[in-house]
Amino acid sequence: MGLKRTMGLVGAAAMLATTGQALAADLSPQQDAVMAAAASQKSPWQIRVRALGVITEDSGSVDGIAGSDLSYSDTVIPELDITYYFTDNIAAELILGTTWADVKGEGSISALGTVGETWLLPPTLTLQYHFTNFGQFKPYVGAGVNYTIFYSQDGKNAMSDLDIENTWGAALQVGFDYMIDDNWGVNLDVKKLFLEPDYDITMNDGTKLSGKAELNPWLVGAGITYRF
Repeated sequence: MGLKRTMGLVGAAAMLATTGQALAADLSPQQDAVMAAAASQKSPWQIRVRALGVITEDSGSVDGIAGSDLSYSDTVIPELDITYYFTDNIAAELILGTTWADVKGEGSISALGTVGETWLLPPTLTLQYHFTNFGQFKPYVGAGVNYTIFYSQDGKNAMSDLDIENTWGAALQVGFDYMIDDNWGVNLDVKKLFLEPDYDITMNDGTKLSGKAELNPWLVGAGITYRF
């Protein structure tokens, strides 16, 4: 009886060992899948660095002067944007950069030439929808709001002072990233800002004038994307 009992215990132990190995084999692929899924999850943060062309509408007027018009210099500047993904499709983007503009008289005031210059800081926040069914090619559209700050303003020639008011405006956006790998990509982006600030000017003889500067610039950018 002792031998039979011993053999039974050995058999039971062998069965338990075999069952444990089978369970471990079954669980291993599941654990590997969970670990792979966790490793594939991306950070919600992304940055881009772009070269940005600022192309203005070249329109505006001086109140009370018939036929008056304005134009503004176009520029190319560096630009940084920061994106946060709420989901794979929905993201918010903050665009940061600063540029300058010469303001020139046109139409009936073209003889004045350059009437002033100013720097602009136009931080823009957009809410975007990203399309995810095109593989490495990832287009998006966006809409948002812009607040432009004008600083270092100077009057020129017949103008002793220029004061362009800080203003809010709407923004529309379309672009795409082409991802080279999970982190790096190239980007092309086009934005339209609706920006028409009021301004006041003081002539050298003390005359006060005012009007509206219809900038409404296109922002055309190309650069590098990095997804954390």
